Amino acid sequence: MRTILFTLTLLIPLFAFAQEVEEEQADIKFDKLTHDFGQFSEADPVQECVFTFTNTGSEPLIINQVVPACGCTASSYSKEPVMPGEKGTINITYDGTGRFPGPFGKHITVRTNGKAAFIRLYIKGEMMEKPAEKNN
Repeated sequence: MRTILFTLTLLIPLFAFAQEVEEEQADIKFDKLTHDFGQFSEADPVQECVFTFTNTGSEPLIINQVVPACGCTASSYSKEPVMPGEKGTINITYDGTGRFPGPFGKHITVRTNGKAAFIRLYIKGEMMEKPAEKNN
């Protein structure tokens, strides 16, 4: 019985310490995880959107990588750490040039130093065929 009490006495501070360490971390929360471009014309194939996020943790948040799943999608983001409570943005550009008209869906993987090391963002839409030109 003494051994059990002694062991518990040693473990309780370890659990408290582990919980405290876990709480002192960056954390990312996006305003939205999906952006729908809706319908747009093949004549205007480049579409852009912005994903806004907040560092809801207690340490600076670092975006390590933003990796689009396909070459038709590009990203840009600030390389500077985002302080606790501050906001940041990830800009996404979809380029449908040379692609067939129709619906599409793409994902972008965001890698951070936060509690959620990987987050997936999604874009979707439908590129409509441009009207045929009339010959007079």
